[in-house]
Amino acid sequence: MRIDSHQHFWLYNQLEYDWIDDSMSLIRRDFLPQHLTAELHKVGFDGSIAVQARQSLEETEWLLSIADSYPIIKGVVGWVDLQSSTVLDQLKKYTAHPKFVGVRHVIQAESDDNFILSNSFNKGISLLKDFGLTYDLLVFPKHLPNTIKFVEKYPELTFVLDHIAKPHIKEGLLAPWKDDIAKLAKFPNVYCKVSGMVTEADWHNCKLPDFTPYLDVVFESFGSDRVMIGSDWPVCLIAGNYPQVVKIVMDYISNFSDTEKLKILGGNSITAYKLK
Repeated sequence: MRIDSHQHFWLYNQLEYDWIDDSMSLIRRDFLPQHLTAELHKVGFDGSIAVQARQSLEETEWLLSIADSYPIIKGVVGWVDLQSSTVLDQLKKYTAHPKFVGVRHVIQAESDDNFILSNSFNKGISLLKDFGLTYDLLVFPKHLPNTIKFVEKYPELTFVLDHIAKPHIKEGLLAPWKDDIAKLAKFPNVYCKVSGMVTEADWHNCKLPDFTPYLDVVFESFGSDRVMIGSDWPVCLIAGNYPQVVKIVMDYISNFSDTEKLKILGGNSITAYKLK
């Protein structure tokens, strides 16, 4: 299967999606599976991983409910309250659904840069491996040193780094992100999504050469066995249409072997998220 490893659905309202400011007015509307289906077909993809966009149990339940109706949704990375005394019950409930494959918390939005190392958060994280779940890392470059310390504590848990940690592509900055990515990639249980890059670049003027140095770092660090393609649809639409965004990675890997392409375009997603 060819799989988009990272996309979102939502029923737009201003209160819950207040991060969508005036500069992103294009995505101030509903985005649902019937809208994604046409986009997947344009690029020959079979399905996607739906990732939480709200930090609520309601979000997880909603994503799982629509996954029941749309076969294109191969897995759901939801949200549970990892700091709650009832997190074990939450995990038991949602893992009963075969498409619940992972958990994510929006670390990048936390005011405390050390949040990822807090005891309350880690208490919940320590339970994930017992349920066969993957954890998605949503961080900024400034969080990578702590992310490295965090990952080191859980050698038996599979991690997926979202959006290559959102480097400063628009400014053309590689350091210290480059070295931190190399350090993080040394842990064999960490995968990386080449997704969300266009929103870190110059939205209306970005071209493949803008992304090449960052893709070079990611592939040199993780190799073709631990990198997966993702769109970050519909957020990516502020910088380009779906085929244009996917084409960035497709063009970059055009000279890779067929075996490597199969891994990047779906195989690694199947492995990391244990898709059935």
